[in-house]
Amino acid sequence: MKTGIILLAAGSSSRLGRPKQLLKIERKTLIQRAIDEAKKSKAGELVVVLGWNPELIKTGFEAGKIPQVNNPDWEQGMASSMQAGLRYLMEKENTDQVILMLVDQPFVYSEILDRLIQEKKNSGKGIVACSYAGTLGVPALFDQKYFQEMLKLKGSDGAKKVILRHPEDVFSIEFPGGSVDLDTEEDLRKLDSLTDF
Repeated sequence: MKTGIILLAAGSSSRLGRPKQLLKIERKTLIQRAIDEAKKSKAGELVVVLGWNPELIKTGFEAGKIPQVNNPDWEQGMASSMQAGLRYLMEKENTDQVILMLVDQPFVYSEILDRLIQEKKNSGKGIVACSYAGTLGVPALFDQKYFQEMLKLKGSDGAKKVILRHPEDVFSIEFPGGSVDLDTEEDLRKLDSLTDF
């Protein structure tokens, strides 16, 4: 099975007031950190989806070495960015399954990405999602049978909508670290206090 990763990094970080993609943690930008973990995983392909101020965000990673697409419609919501990445992988890489990954989840390491791939193989389910904070979410892996449904999502609809529509075909893995995302200065302060980071 050919696995592709879509790294969503298109937002303007409006709640934070500065581009979260370029935040530095342990001397790496958040976007480079996410790319490094994706590349360490067993997935074969990676595409980074940019949107707001792409030239600025490209300064935060080795843009010449990483496939990327620019989503001019990023302001319409997450669906359009996910679809830009998905179309790229469908057209260029003929991908069998995709993992959706967000740039602002700092506890997503290659091990959790590999576990998504392994559990899909083990379970035979079409979707493998992470369970945290009482919900299911990303990072999550989707079989190609869901690609067309993902391409029909609108606006702020995320992949969670597809996950919740097909509970019988979802395998979940516990991932408490998935609840940590960096949207505000308060989130950053909380991150500083987490001793296992």
